[in-house]
Amino acid sequence: MKLSELADAQLREALRTGLALATGPFKFRITSHTEPVFQGLRRLYGDFQVCDGGFCDYTVRVDRVRGLRARFRPQVSFDFDGVQPFKPLPANHAYALLEWGLNWCIAGHAHHYLLLHAAVLERNGKALILPGSPGAGKSTLTAALALSGYRLLSDEMAIIDRDDGLLVPLARPVNLKNASIDIVRRLSVDAVLGEVAYDTHKGTVAHLKPPSPSVAMAHQRATAAFVIFPRWQPDVKAALTTRPKADAFMHLTNHAFNYPVLGSVGFDLAAALIDACACYDFTYTQLPEALAVFDALTR
Repeated sequence: MKLSELADAQLREALRTGLALATGPFKFRITSHTEPVFQGLRRLYGDFQVCDGGFCDYTVRVDRVRGLRARFRPQVSFDFDGVQPFKPLPANHAYALLEWGLNWCIAGHAHHYLLLHAAVLERNGKALILPGSPGAGKSTLTAALALSGYRLLSDEMAIIDRDDGLLVPLARPVNLKNASIDIVRRLSVDAVLGEVAYDTHKGTVAHLKPPSPSVAMAHQRATAAFVIFPRWQPDVKAALTTRPKADAFMHLTNHAFNYPVLGSVGFDLAAALIDACACYDFTYTQLPEALAVFDALTR
């Protein structure tokens, strides 16, 4: 069943004992007694499937830190299979910590895929891979495309199957930061955002609910057609510029989580991807102009 079909009491009980949640090719067992995690999952994961127990790829917990110090400065920790890989964070960052922790689990362990730090969207059978450095405007552009009818495969991670080279969907919430939050709120009345977390190590953070059709297509893989390196700049017209494939390969692998781990397999997958795609740099200021460029590219 979908998470939205659980009553509040059922969801709270499931989180107390371990909520088994399917997200793309992965299943997470999530335990938490915190209100931000409950509210975040309720608001942003309603379209996702809840599993009836069984095997889960990752078992995680986000809960309040205990002890005398926690009484004066409430904190939460992220636990993965009994290990805490991060320092505790303020209690009101609990949901953001869950999202970051889920990404960490996949990036550090799912080596049966090539994992790239990139957004992935698809329209008319043409998938776009958007690698982006912090501050480049990747997630803002991703949110705008997803809210404009593009199928969202992922905001944070391009997942490439080692067997067939296809892109595997992971349509989880889009991580928005700082000014992007209000930009996306104004962009569309359909934008559903979770609670805002202030003063995190990434600044002000909120998450955008993935479109329901994207979640429903979680098992439909895609073929990459474009690798586009976006960058927001002030006072420029939206423009695509061809990027040499050798240079695109080097920059793409610099954005890979596990390229060194995969060795020659990673090289072959990345090389095949670049060979199959048109590669561009993309600069933009205004989102409507950016959307027009992408619509022309994928028509």
